[in-house]
Amino acid sequence: MKAVVRFCLLTACLASLPVVARAQWQAVETVKTYAIAGKSGAELYESIGARGPEVASKVRAIAHTGFKLTWTRKYEPQGDACVLVSAQPKLTITYTLPKPAEQLPASTRRSWDTFIAGVHKHELVHGEMIKDMVKEIEAASVGLTAADDPDCRKIRADLTTRLAEISNKQRQRARDFDKTELSDGGNLQQLVLKLVREQ
Repeated sequence: MKAVVRFCLLTACLASLPVVARAQWQAVETVKTYAIAGKSGAELYESIGARGPEVASKVRAIAHTGFKLTWTRKYEPQGDACVLVSAQPKLTITYTLPKPAEQLPASTRRSWDTFIAGVHKHELVHGEMIKDMVKEIEAASVGLTAADDPDCRKIRADLTTRLAEISNKQRQRARDFDKTELSDGGNLQQLVLKLVREQ
């Protein structure tokens, strides 16, 4: 009987505590491919150069990581201030990778499998950077308060400024990562060389 009473008291205590946990979210990650031609490693890489995703004017990449991010936000006036009480992201990450259109010879297939696995791993790092950015935005958003803002206008401008800073930081981080990976002796450079030489 005492155990039952203690359980009931514990339940009552827990029920009286405020709920402070943030809503959990998870990114949706998808892979799409673009077709490339060729039977040798060199031919496949040449086709990547002609058909790869365009990341800048007349500049094509081996692969690309893109994302779509939307938010559901709740602002609440509290006296003369405005508080952003919740911010729920919806994130979709899309990895674009090359895929041979034809069956490859066995030797080329081995080189290709190593190459594409390495490229996919590289793009997954970009995906993690995007998720880190969203988490940082979430942390900077929830609880944000603007004084003398009963109409919740100033807080939106403040949030836009903060988000631009976080987004720019993520872009720079991605550029630095690519620069390292593509530099002499870098991981991506080595993957390309091994593919072309069919090692």
